[in-house]
Amino acid sequence: MKTVLAVQERTMRKGEETRTRILDAAEVAVLAKGFGATSIDELIVEIGITKSGFFYHFRDKNELAKALLERYIENDEKIYDEIFGRGRELADDPLQAFLLGLKLLSELLADLPNGHPGCLVATMCTQERAFDREIRELNRQAALMWRRRFGAMFRDIMQAYRPREPLDADQLADMVSTVLEGGIVLSKALKEPKSLPDQLLVFRSFVRLLFQPAAPA
Repeated sequence: MKTVLAVQERTMRKGEETRTRILDAAEVAVLAKGFGATSIDELIVEIGITKSGFFYHFRDKNELAKALLERYIENDEKIYDEIFGRGRELADDPLQAFLLGLKLLSELLADLPNGHPGCLVATMCTQERAFDREIRELNRQAALMWRRRFGAMFRDIMQAYRPREPLDADQLADMVSTVLEGGIVLSKALKEPKSLPDQLLVFRSFVRLLFQPAAPA
């Protein structure tokens, strides 16, 4: 019985490893040249599996896109949880906690030797005709999720500080995504990986100036 269970565990582990390898290879290819230009044939050759092996894990290319997007969003959420959670641990003041979070995020991005590989959410937005309604809605929900996350942070800040300009919390929240996505594009266009963390620090300075000096709310 133990032998059977051990074999089953090894089989499941191997299956999970193969699925991960497919997703890793697909993510690199999609970010490099787009989803439409990424073929199943090239993925199975690179990974060294059969076509039936691929279809064991993913029914079709659209299902692969969904799995890629879900994994990317989940990883992003974990990073944001960790970094901005650390900011809250280091500072009780909501503004200082947010500024610390931006600083930690910029340092993380600066440590990527070849720059940020790219954003799957942005990539799939520009090629949305290649995907079904479910993928497009998943993409939309990711953007809304980030708006809610950062919007809640800005609302906490606005309870303690009055902004120098009458800006909405959700507008500021969307700026976080705009700066990150735009910074990725800029760093790739200029082939300057440092552009992304630098833009994030510029945004950090903007937030500081927006709320300080300011009269208490």
